[in-house]
Amino acid sequence: MMSTLRSAFLALLAALPLLAMAAPGGTAHDVVQKTTDELLADLSANREQYRSNPNAFYDALNRIVGPVVDADGISRSIMTVKYSREATPEQMTRFQNTFKRSLMEFYGKALLEYNNQGITVDPPKDESGDRAAVSMQVKGTNGAVYPVSYTLVRINGEWKVRNVTVNGINLGKLFRDQFADAMQRNDNDLDKTIDGWAGEVAKAKQETEKDAQ
Repeated sequence: MMSTLRSAFLALLAALPLLAMAAPGGTAHDVVQKTTDELLADLSANREQYRSNPNAFYDALNRIVGPVVDADGISRSIMTVKYSREATPEQMTRFQNTFKRSLMEFYGKALLEYNNQGITVDPPKDESGDRAAVSMQVKGTNGAVYPVSYTLVRINGEWKVRNVTVNGINLGKLFRDQFADAMQRNDNDLDKTIDGWAGEVAKAKQETEKDAQ
């Protein structure tokens, strides 16, 4: 039986810190709905190709999911002001790329195994401010339904995903705590922490799945 986090991995994709051009405008609800629909359709049409060609899979995720993510905001949130204000542009870019790749590698298999058992985006909520929440329900292979809540922010008139909570697990906080712990263990060596971030993602995944089980 897949764990809670792996069963709801599709929802996690919309919170990955991917790098891409800005996406067309629309409501926060539309951004989540359209991205989910496009990703599911693409995966259904190309699943076997992606299983044999992971790079094509990563490119597709970058193209579909990347434009709706606040990559810089997510990275700085994980680092917190304490560390991000000391990071160089090169370090920030390297951290974003490392985080993106490690998440895909550790969770990609779960996504390729997901056969759209059922994903329902809840009705739109108030979007009058510059911050909005969009919820959805993801049905896992075991029949259980997992609640997912996205936090989006309006940047230059466009909605971007800043965080996601899956079945009560706040992924932003999870990785923020993981980063702070890694910095402490590495004597506040930012380069060392960035270089070892793939291992930290793997550790967070193992701990989360253990809690879920």
